[in-house]
Amino acid sequence: MRNKNIKVFLVVLTVLVSLAESASAQTGKQWRDSISVLIEQINHHPNSVELRLKKAEANINLSQYDYAADEYSKVLKLDEHNLAALYFRAYCYTQLRQYSMARADYDAFLAIQPEHLEAHLGLARVLQLLNRSTDAIDELNRCVQMFPDSADAYAARAAYETQLKQYDAALYDWDEALRLRPNDASLTVSKVDILLNLGRFREAREALDRAVKHGTARAALREWYDKCR
Repeated sequence: MRNKNIKVFLVVLTVLVSLAESASAQTGKQWRDSISVLIEQINHHPNSVELRLKKAEANINLSQYDYAADEYSKVLKLDEHNLAALYFRAYCYTQLRQYSMARADYDAFLAIQPEHLEAHLGLARVLQLLNRSTDAIDELNRCVQMFPDSADAYAARAAYETQLKQYDAALYDWDEALRLRPNDASLTVSKVDILLNLGRFREAREALDRAVKHGTARAALREWYDKCR
């Protein structure tokens, strides 16, 4: 089972890396040209999952989320348990504000691969967008319990707690995220923003000083230092 989970994780990770690298490597025209070529290839090989995944990737990079979702649906007709298609169709549905459908895809993905942080975080985000606050918090709690060494898990929960104005809980989670990733300036300023809003200026400055001590450039934090005066 462990080998299967590792294989599943690598499949989705490979697609994520491919999307990130290819998005910066090609222009819009190149993506459109790629789609034209892929459509022709798909016409000759309509049952090719690989070709359809590549076309959906191109659609996403052109922000054509409806076309990408449709392509992932075709992949899932060919392979109902294709994890890349489930994961990225959920992403597309989120972009299209079809949150209930996104939730269904994340649930289906996690039923196959329950130990996948990004899918849990994606589901938590969709639950927030559906105004299911209790379910969203439960999902974020699950993220922290399952991935206690993930700064992203703590940061996601902290961000939602901040949105809900649960500031004490949020400050705890920002601290945990910073413990795991102390040189992340975005985590620091998220915590500092809360402290400043609460009028706790000394603590805010101390948090900024700690960030500088851990290697964050002071110039990157100048705006927040100014607010501490």
